[in-house]
Amino acid sequence: MSQKRDEVISKVLETRIIAIIRGFPPETCVRLAEAYLKGGIRMVEVTFPQADPASWTKTADAIRTISTEFAGEMFAGAGTVLTREQLQMAADAGGRYMIAPSVNTDLIREAVNMDMVAIPGAFTPTEVVSAYEAGASFIKLFPVTALGPSYVKALRAPLPHIPLLAVGGITPDNIADYMKVGCVGAGVSGVLTNKDLIAAGAWDKITDVARALVANASV
Repeated sequence: MSQKRDEVISKVLETRIIAIIRGFPPETCVRLAEAYLKGGIRMVEVTFPQADPASWTKTADAIRTISTEFAGEMFAGAGTVLTREQLQMAADAGGRYMIAPSVNTDLIREAVNMDMVAIPGAFTPTEVVSAYEAGASFIKLFPVTALGPSYVKALRAPLPHIPLLAVGGITPDNIADYMKVGCVGAGVSGVLTNKDLIAAGAWDKITDVARALVANASV
């Protein structure tokens, strides 16, 4: 394990929350990252919009700006990474990790070769094991709320050695349920990117949500 990847892994295990930003311009991403940081979140994923390749440079710009402005405090990564092009763009922008909605073993290995932490999305035992054996540091169990904590508990029974992140529908009200059945962390989007709060510039309220997530994840 390289020191660079080990640093990211340690931060995920320490703070437990990866904030997911989807569909916002770079300047808004930076304001969100600042609000998250004040609430104790140290990881931000900026996603690639698959239906709009022309906007991928904006994703890279947001990753680069967050990595620069919050160097040493906030680790930025790329989400919805499905191609080598996106992976390279993320790496060039200073992204420390890649997150995907699916298992692509070649892309996982490529990310590791580029000294990035790979966090692919999986749902079935076969997918989880395949992703982990390919070099993933964490498995994004997605969409986790479709089957709930009981599914996580059942999945962990034969696979307790594989670190799982709960993603999809996670809120301050339910995050503890997933930590209690063995998830090591969670990816959170909706409640951290409330459009009404963003439009109102209510960054302090977003910080309050971030703080609640961090507190409730520490069970």
